[in-house]
Amino acid sequence: MRALLDRLYAVSGGIAASCIVAICVVVMAQVMLNLADRIAAAFFGGAIGLTIPSYSDFTGFFLAAASFLALAYTFRAGGHIRVTLVIGLLPEGVQRWVEIGCVAIAAAVGVFATWYAVALTHESFVYNDLSSGMVAVPIWIPQAAMTGGLIVLSIALIDDLICQLAGKPASYAGKGEGLLEAAGGE
Repeated sequence: MRALLDRLYAVSGGIAASCIVAICVVVMAQVMLNLADRIAAAFFGGAIGLTIPSYSDFTGFFLAAASFLALAYTFRAGGHIRVTLVIGLLPEGVQRWVEIGCVAIAAAVGVFATWYAVALTHESFVYNDLSSGMVAVPIWIPQAAMTGGLIVLSIALIDDLICQLAGKPASYAGKGEGLLEAAGGE
């Protein structure tokens, strides 16, 4: 089961990375079209009007997908910012239960957000909501990526909660520490 869950988090992170690459490709393509337009204007006296229809909408959709799909992977890798100023001063036994409480609250919030994201995506599908750009995209498609990211995050939070309740260390414990030193910071 551990291998399956870890694979789920890795696939989600991989899809998020692919969305970032897609943003770069779309933006670079639009820049090249703008450049071709300027060259045409300089040589022929007028711009051709080259553009990728709704490219800003598409990059926004990719950004939302990347942001949500990366959440679980980043959580498991210890990449989320944790403020440990107070918790670090607590005795180890109390610290463990505070960590469990924090993960339980995060899991509850994650499940709550997932529930409403599923409802929103379903509603957009039922009513055939479309984006308002030049290319009318069914809005449930980008919402499904957001919802998928929240589902995977909720699974990761519940997974971590169960592991911590079983006495295992948090998946994020000790990860990310030393990054500042590795980057040359103090």
